[in-house]
Amino acid sequence: MTDIGQRKTSQTLRQDSPTEASARGQAGRGTGGGAPAGRGRTTIADGVVEKIAGLAARDVEGVHAMGGGFARTFGAVRDRVPGGSKSVSRGVKAEVGEVQTALDLEIVVEYGVAIADVARDVRENVVAAVERMTGLEVVEVNIAVSDVKLPDEDDEEPEGRLQ
Repeated sequence: MTDIGQRKTSQTLRQDSPTEASARGQAGRGTGGGAPAGRGRTTIADGVVEKIAGLAARDVEGVHAMGGGFARTFGAVRDRVPGGSKSVSRGVKAEVGEVQTALDLEIVVEYGVAIADVARDVRENVVAAVERMTGLEVVEVNIAVSDVKLPDEDDEEPEGRLQ
């Protein structure tokens, strides 16, 4: 899985030019200030995009779980603690810019599925959900398949598809 923190965000995520930022900053000055949509700024936290992407990925047929072995084991223990909640962003890392986002996902697939097809479906579902809900452009979705769930293996955490 690509480490988003190591990527050069200036090359990956488009940022406003000084002219665009200046024009946006002046949009709200004066009387009236233009359209209400231009009066202010909306920021979306990385965690919000991670949750959206995690839910969208889990909804794809053939995805058994999200995250690597240690993350899943730790999550299964945490989920059994009273008051603990399931982390929908497990296995997802997002880097969010002002208008674009990049995502890294780590998934476990079910035995017998075509991994390339599952990865394509996950990518399509994640891009559609994130762009629809946030308005951000998804520039890349990197998928790492960390394991295959065999039919005879015990589930350490039954995750399955969301209904």
